[in-house]
Amino acid sequence: FLGVCGDEFSVLRSPQSVVFRDGNWPVPGERIPDIAALSMGFSVEDELSWPGLAVGDLFHRPRATVLVTVKGVDKLTLPMKGVSYPIENAVPFSLDSVANAIHTLFSEETPVVLQLAPSEERVYMVGKANSVFEDLSVTLRQLRNRLFQDNSILSSLPLNSLSRNNEVDLLFLSELQVLHDIASLLSRHKHLAKDHSPDLYSLELAGLEEVAKRYGEDSQQFKDASQILVDSLQKFADEMFNLYNGNAVVEVVAVKAFNSPLMRKSRSILQSSQSETDNPYNLAYPYNYNYSVIFNIILWMMIGLALAVIVISYNLWNMDPGYDSIIYRMTNQKIRMD
Repeated sequence: FLGVCGDEFSVLRSPQSVVFRDGNWPVPGERIPDIAALSMGFSVEDELSWPGLAVGDLFHRPRATVLVTVKGVDKLTLPMKGVSYPIENAVPFSLDSVANAIHTLFSEETPVVLQLAPSEERVYMVGKANSVFEDLSVTLRQLRNRLFQDNSILSSLPLNSLSRNNEVDLLFLSELQVLHDIASLLSRHKHLAKDHSPDLYSLELAGLEEVAKRYGEDSQQFKDASQILVDSLQKFADEMFNLYNGNAVVEVVAVKAFNSPLMRKSRSILQSSQSETDNPYNLAYPYNYNYSVIFNIILWMMIGLALAVIVISYNLWNMDPGYDSIIYRMTNQKIRMD
């Protein structure tokens, strides 16, 4: 396929209500958030014609979606019980649209939404995630300290050629510690996995990429780190799947390198020629579903304020100072008494 660069989208665990067909269908990199949204039962703005996701049970949608992005490797040796697809045009993506949909539709039920990138110290929590994961290590200093505690994964994980004294190895191991801590902290709040609001977990792991840069992809350290990561991901998938009683989708995206950096686009008057090239027909940007609500709120508020100003102005203009104003009335009485 044109544009397929070896990157891979894998589904480790999924409930019976979500059907992923086994086939070599390339997944558009920019549509991965839409796949996550459709698997949770949400609608998307643009229709997705990808044959890998079949129509499942609409009345029993998964209670959670877990998406782990592994940078620095285009393929992981995952167990055969999962299903994998090649990624076409691997561009940076985020699950912000899915998180916003969950927060909007289930704001009263406070769902758990966690988006975390340990190596970049990026964390986003919504709903009950603030209380469930309040003890989760999110900064690099916290991650390093967490590794050297008594109940860390260093006491049970076979390091092989990896070292505890190397910063790159510690970064890789700290990300695995985060996976372990997320499942451990969530197991203390199992009631949240049984409510009606769907939960979302989005994790980005870059430790393996740093190991490849430090030792090389042909090194024994990289091979050992890859095997340890695969085992940790499978264990994490099984734990999350069991915590949600088999009603969760666990997905892994393995990408060697994204085609373009993830950044916000801004417009400037000095970039008029570029904007004309990007939008030659001068089309308006697409409106979201909140546009009509905001438009009606602003419209009727302005009409109400305009009518209020007209009524107040009319009454002031036709007011009789001698009878309608208490100021003039008291002044006239004082003059008559004098």
